Amino acid sequence: MFKKIQNPVLRGAVEWLVAFGLAALLFFVVRGFLFRTAHVDGNSMAPTLEHGDIVVLNRLAYRLSRPQAGDIVAFPFAGNPSEFYIKRVIALPGDTVNFLDGFFYVNHERLDDYFSQNPTLSLGDVGFPIVVEEGHFFVLGDNRNGSQDSRFVSVGNIPRRQMVGRAGLRVWPLGRVGRVE
Repeated sequence: MFKKIQNPVLRGAVEWLVAFGLAALLFFVVRGFLFRTAHVDGNSMAPTLEHGDIVVLNRLAYRLSRPQAGDIVAFPFAGNPSEFYIKRVIALPGDTVNFLDGFFYVNHERLDDYFSQNPTLSLGDVGFPIVVEEGHFFVLGDNRNGSQDSRFVSVGNIPRRQMVGRAGLRVWPLGRVGRVE
């Protein structure tokens, strides 16, 4: 195709432009449909994720399956949809969530908070018990006392369609690169 261009400088420039255009197209397809990065702003997911961490979101994960309890998900911040909340799925559609004596219960079983370091002091402003409606998920930050999450009316239960993706890999800071669970 490029052999018809006689001038070698022009032919080289056209080849570079085509290569750059294909690379840009590939980047936007991958970013738009497969993966995306998100910055962690604040300590609501500490100690799992710290302020300043950058995670890769698998955008394809929830096109092929539904979120599971324990998944770390990202969804748009209501005040600025270009920013994300990053939280852990605690309860699935149809589950009953209750908060008693500083502990969360899902379907009458005490939640195993292996990822949360401190006792939960804040009930939030929603009334418990909550039955998670169909197509929605109840999410909490791992740092329960410093998190805006499904316990608060301003966040509520998250519709599946709003989930941008599942966090699976931390890529920054370099000293903490690795899988996120």
